Amino acid sequence: MSAVSADRGRVSAVIADDEPLLRAQLRARLARAWPELEIVHEMENGRDIDKVLEARKPALFFLDIHMPGVNGLEAARLLAGRAHVVFVTAFDQYAVEAFERGAIDYVLKPFNEERLAITVARLKERLDSKPAMLEEIVEGLAARLAPRGSEHLRWIKASVGSNVRLIPVEEVLFFQSDEKYTRVVTVEAEALIRKPIRELLDELDPERFWQIHRATIVNVDHIASVRRGLKDQAEIALRDHGETLVVSRAFTHLFKQM
Repeated sequence: MSAVSADRGRVSAVIADDEPLLRAQLRARLARAWPELEIVHEMENGRDIDKVLEARKPALFFLDIHMPGVNGLEAARLLAGRAHVVFVTAFDQYAVEAFERGAIDYVLKPFNEERLAITVARLKERLDSKPAMLEEIVEGLAARLAPRGSEHLRWIKASVGSNVRLIPVEEVLFFQSDEKYTRVVTVEAEALIRKPIRELLDELDPERFWQIHRATIVNVDHIASVRRGLKDQAEIALRDHGETLVVSRAFTHLFKQM
């Protein structure tokens, strides 16, 4: 039942992430950092992880923390003592410290080959030992990484061409939705996400991001000027960007004092 082949030094692993492009990126970087590692299965979340463990018998699971359905922390509880776990996360240093104290391996998004090499070296040392019993560690992580009332969305996971990019929210000039997608516009590029405006409003810092239209949220730090446009509607000009944003009458009161 061992997932490590003694004659070839092969190690089997599973990647669980709801973004296919991110799974592909991690798989490609792992192939360079650890040629002996074989990705035997990919999952969109932790659902049916028991069945995958039984059928594939992997030594390692790379678990994205935020997945719909069964997330990475919930999946890790099911794997306790049965397989080695590596969390995939976009959290900041505050969270990284929690991982370090829990002696759990992690991979940061966006994927950094130097940091990935450190994780690979740690994993190779641990493969001969019994997988950790994770229940207590995961409970502590869940409490420490839980959103606090004063915290807001810090990263946007968005499609840019054939890649997935993590965009710091402070770089976003504005969000603009149509019926299916939301545009995420920065100075250098724009991307698409499926999250609607109403969900973004619940997660963004209201001091920085203002809704100016039923389909538009603007980063006030990037507003250059506000002027009166056609039909007496306010129009916003942005720094370092040529697009003009129209403010609907329902939100013109936000700019009365500007």
